[in-house]
Parts: sequence; C-alpha cells; structure tokens
Amino acid sequence: MFQTAGSIVAGRNTIAQLIPRIKLLGEFRHAVIVTQPSIVALGVIEQIGVELKQAGISSHCITEVKPEPTVDNIRAVFANISAEPVDLLIGIGGGSVLDATKIFSVLLTNPTDVQSLIGTDLVSQPGIPTVLVPTTSGTGSEVTPNAIVTVPEEQLKVGVISRHLLPKLVIIDPVLTVSLPQPITAATGMDAFTHALESYISIKANPVSNMFALESIRLIADSLVHAYHNGSDLGAREKMLLGSMYGGMALSAAGTAAVHALAYPLGGKFNISHGVANSMLLPHVMAYNMDAISGRLGNVAHAMGLQVEKGGGKDSSERVIEQIFEWTSEMHIPQNLREFGITDQDVDDLAIAASKVTRLLNNNPKPMDLESIKSVYRKLFPKL
Repeated sequence: MFQTAGSIVAGRNTIAQLIPRIKLLGEFRHAVIVTQPSIVALGVIEQIGVELKQAGISSHCITEVKPEPTVDNIRAVFANISAEPVDLLIGIGGGSVLDATKIFSVLLTNPTDVQSLIGTDLVSQPGIPTVLVPTTSGTGSEVTPNAIVTVPEEQLKVGVISRHLLPKLVIIDPVLTVSLPQPITAATGMDAFTHALESYISIKANPVSNMFALESIRLIADSLVHAYHNGSDLGAREKMLLGSMYGGMALSAAGTAAVHALAYPLGGKFNISHGVANSMLLPHVMAYNMDAISGRLGNVAHAMGLQVEKGGGKDSSERVIEQIFEWTSEMHIPQNLREFGITDQDVDDLAIAASKVTRLLNNNPKPMDLESIKSVYRKLFPKL
C-alpha cells in the first residue's frame, strides 16, 4: 500500500500559495508555526504570520525544536504548543522540524506520551491538519508516514510510523533552500540519495518504490554537486528538492535498510548528524551487499549517468560505490569515525545497538549478523 501527503504544490515561489491552499483545507482559528531560528531570520515566518492574520487566522511561532530532537525535547515543546487551543500546525524547516510537527499533530488528538507512539501503527486517532514546507533537500519527511526521535537512554534514534502522520498539504519551493550552507547541502543531499538507493535495493522494493527511487537517484546525481558548489543555482536546488521528495516516497513504499540501522547508533550515542552518518556508511554497506545487489546497482549506475569503460576492469556496480566515495570527498564529508571521538573500542557497543534495529535490518538484501555489522563499522577506521 502506498500513501503520501494529501496535496503537493511544487515549484519556484510556491510559498506564495500557502495561505490560499490552507483556505481550501477548511476554516481555522489558530495556527502554530513550527520552524527554526534561521528561517525566522529570512523574514519568511513574519510574512506568513501577516497573511494568516489577514485570512482571519491567529498564529504564533515555535523555534525550540532541536536538531535530531530527543523525546524530552518533543515533550517540552509540545507542552508549550498544547497550552492554548490550536487547530492547524505549519512546519517550515528541515527534517527535524517536519518530523516534530507531525508528532505534535497526533499528540494533540491522542492523549498519551510520545514514548508510547514509538513503533509502527501505534497512533489511534488522526492528528489535527498539518502543512509541511521543507527547507532542506534531505529527509523527504514531508511525504512520509515516519517521524524520527532520539532516545538518549537507549543511544538510538527510533521511529513513530503511522499513516496519521501524513500531512494535508505540502509546499515544495526551491527558493527556500538557496541559503543552505554547503555542509548542510552535502549531508542532507546524501541523506536523500541514501533513501532512494536503499529503497531500490530493499527486499520490499516494488514497482511503485522503484519508479520513485530511480527518478530520485537521477535527479540527485544530476544536481547534488552543482547545488553544493553554487547554492544559488535554482535549477539544481529544484532538482534536489524534488529528488528528496521522491526519495521519501520511495522509502514510504519500500523502507530503508542496513545503512539507516547502522547510522542510528552513531547519531544516538555520538550525535553525528543523520545525513553524515548515512554518507559514511553508504558505500561500505553497499560493498557488503554487492553479491546480492550487483544487478540492481547496474540500473542505479544508468540512472546516475555513469559511464563504464569496456575492459576497464570496473563494472557498473563498482562505479556506483566509487562515485559515492568521490562525492563525499569533494563535499568534505568525513569518512573516519575518529574525527568524532569514536574509537575501535566503541565498535562492539555500536554493533549491539544497531543489531536491535531489526525493522530496518530485515529490509536489507543480505543478512547482517553482529560480526558483519562490526566489519562495516571497522571500515570507518582507516589506517593512519
């Protein structure tokens, strides 16, 4: 079964359609805008507040959602949101903001704690109407039924997964992404690419997920480095935002796999950003999976536009892995866990934590036991 956002409006300057589109959803009295300080600084939120007021909708802004929010952060921000009546949530920001907005929506209608919603299909009632506007090209959260939170005591990132998290309206406007700094462009872009690639090789891959995954791969491969080097290139930014959204649709239909399972402990225990963790692990997990996915990686190479020289000694699947390494090098994404204060002695604990993420490991095309998980982590301790 494939489900996504109720309505999607995509294109340059489509943020101008936000209020008219909200009016089509129904009548609202008070909206909460969940965003981040960098978006407020652009003046976008102030303008939206003015337009909401003109439409008869009062609003206030929340900026306290932390990057990769913890359960406690979600609880604290929700206490602020729920202190007064609210009938519309508007999330404008990166994946953490969008995920949090979706969780706030269902917490307003399901009298329970966020901890009890962690898992699959544990949300009983639909949330209040939600509008999502991504400002990074990474998670694809705007079109997925997933929301990720960090549980520090378990040193893991975990998911709330429910059809009730899908928003009523999504605005995809590349103009809102042109100010993204290079490191965020790189990390979020590689995150989106990981979603598409893992969905394509997942054991749950299907015709719907394959369609979205290959188009996501094509768009991102054609635009990621351009967007990194020239953030004002609207054409590249537009392709990245669409590629991210299609990657979200692909993972909604097929799910991600071992890269994400191994990335969660890196974020949960060592606060490595999700996109960076995925970028580091992606080529090594693909190499581990190679004997199970080489044929599918040939299709990926074609979507990426990679040229394979006849008799050159490298087949198309190897070129995919090589290209990932080239991207991470060019965009200065670390490939050494030592840079984050992680040592060889941490590998056992990381592997044990990753082995518990069975929801994702079970999607991997090749089984991974504890030793194979450790072997992948050890690839990220290159010899000095």
